[in-house]
Amino acid sequence: MTEQQPYRVVARHPGFELRRYPAHLVAEVRIQSSFTRAPIEAFRPLAGYIGGANRVRQPIGTTAPTTPRTPGPTKIAMTVPVVQEEGEQPGAYLIQFVMPAAFTAATVPEPVDPRVRIREIPPQLAAAMRFSGRWTERAFGQRATVLGRSVTAAGLQPTGAIRYARFDPPWKPWFLRRNEVVLPVVE
Repeated sequence: MTEQQPYRVVARHPGFELRRYPAHLVAEVRIQSSFTRAPIEAFRPLAGYIGGANRVRQPIGTTAPTTPRTPGPTKIAMTVPVVQEEGEQPGAYLIQFVMPAAFTAATVPEPVDPRVRIREIPPQLAAAMRFSGRWTERAFGQRATVLGRSVTAAGLQPTGAIRYARFDPPWKPWFLRRNEVVLPVVE
């Protein structure tokens, strides 16, 4: 069973859920490409990272004598969702793999590939709209527009970039895929 990023539903509104996400770690790659090509281009370095292209962090501050250990690669379990977020410039995207909850900033392996960056995402309140279907820019864009309007109509204030979340592998039939658009909101 694939680990899913945890959250707690705080409230249900017409068309979306209001969720509280705990702080979590992501491995991310910044890609300059089209909406459709960005996750494809980011997949190889991110899959490489969780597949073992990483180094175990050395413990810091041990006082007892220890046997030196050479840091080696660690395989990291795949989690869901895979997240795509718009960058600061047009055509720039962040593609993120959410790290398993057991990792902390001190224990998550370091990437070997300089394109992969580990970042801690602080706890946040966010509106989320779930849907099934294809992973197209149009499908996500339409839901993002509806979500933005619904959030504003509910009296909430968006903050931060919208995230596009994919939960299923590409071989799953499109009509069974779970997708979400997620928009952080002010507490």
